[in-house]
Amino acid sequence: MVLCTFLTLLQFLFEFIMSGKNERTFIMIKPDGVQRGLVGKIVQRFEEKGFKLVAMKMVWAEEDLLKKHYADLSSKPFFPGLVKYMSSGPVVPMVWEGLNAVKTGRFMLGETNPKDSAPGTIRGDYCIEVGRNIIHGSDSVESATKEINLWFPDKKKDVVDWASWAEKWIYE
Repeated sequence: MVLCTFLTLLQFLFEFIMSGKNERTFIMIKPDGVQRGLVGKIVQRFEEKGFKLVAMKMVWAEEDLLKKHYADLSSKPFFPGLVKYMSSGPVVPMVWEGLNAVKTGRFMLGETNPKDSAPGTIRGDYCIEVGRNIIHGSDSVESATKEINLWFPDKKKDVVDWASWAEKWIYE
């Protein structure tokens, strides 16, 4: 009994210490990014940064899923066009894990409007117009959780928990 309690406490402490390193974010390459053949380059940027890929798939998203995903924008005049565009071709939703994954991921993407994005960011390097900004990234941990649950509903099957040998070379 004492050993079980001790092991439970150790597991809790380990998870608490590692929790910052296990933050997850949702990143999705939009139809224009897929059509332009940028999937590999985008994945490479996240891997080179040190994030760990724990889920990825290619899907042709249905409008119902996209309406749920972009529900917070449903009152905007561009919403119908956004849903139509996002359902016009395949997308690549992904889950990335690492320290400050949400905030750093958003920084790596650049501003929503590519004209405001710095060179070196994904949108700064590959985009010109806001309507073709090639990538979506969660804007908060809460949004990431919601989006991950929406696009990868079966956690046991869709999201892979694995240990990377590189973590000791990325984190102190």
